[in-house]
Amino acid sequence: MTPLTSTHALSIVYGRGEEAVRALDSVDFKLDHRDRVALLGRSGSGKTTLLHALGGLVEPTGGVVEWKGQPLTGLDTAARSSVRARGIGYVFQSANLLPYFTAFENVAFAVQLAGTETKPEDVLTVVGLGSRLDHLPHELSGGEQQRVAIARALARQPELLLCDEPTGHLDTDTGERVLDLIDALQAERGFALAVATHDPDVAARMERAVELHDGRIVLSE
Repeated sequence: MTPLTSTHALSIVYGRGEEAVRALDSVDFKLDHRDRVALLGRSGSGKTTLLHALGGLVEPTGGVVEWKGQPLTGLDTAARSSVRARGIGYVFQSANLLPYFTAFENVAFAVQLAGTETKPEDVLTVVGLGSRLDHLPHELSGGEQQRVAIARALARQPELLLCDEPTGHLDTDTGERVLDLIDALQAERGFALAVATHDPDVAARMERAVELHDGRIVLSE
C-alpha cells in the first residue's frame, strides 16, 4: 500500500555559508494510514522541521516529500496550500487562534479555507466546547484554547493530523486531557497522527517512535 506521506533523502538547510544550519540530513521516513507516530528529540533535533516538511510548510533543500505517492516537493505555494487544506490538520504548541475571532469564528474560518461542509458548532461540541462558541481566546483557559485549535484542525476533515508539542504550554493535568482527547478523536475518525515531542511519556502513547538527533533519524521502533 502506498504510504499516506513519505520522505526520501530529505534535507533542509537554513542559511548559507558558515551560518548554514542543516536542520534535516538525508531523512527517509514514511507514515501510513491510521499510523500513530512520535517524532522524538531535543530542541534542535529536527523533529519540528520534519513535521513541517510532511505538511508542506517548508520547501526541501534536497530530496522529496510525497503525499499519497505524489510529489509534494516542487509544487507552487498555492498547490501546496490546496493539499494542506484538503487533507492535513495542524495543532501547534501555541493555539495561535485569531485573537479577535470567537471560538466559533476561528473554526468557521478554517472551514472556509478548507472548503469542507463541517459545522463549526459540531466540532466544537466534539471537543467539549459547545457552550463556549461565542468566547474570545482571552476568555478561554489554555486548555480550552488548545481544544479550539484541535477543533479547527478537525474542521479540515484531515487524513493526517500533525501535532507540534501540543501540550508544551499546558500544565501536566491539562496536557494529559488534551492528549486523551487527541487519542480518542484519532481512534474515532481514523486519521494518521504524528506528534513532535521532547517528552518520552508523550512518545510512549504512540504506536511507534522515531528519534532524531542533529537532523538525522537515529532510532525507529
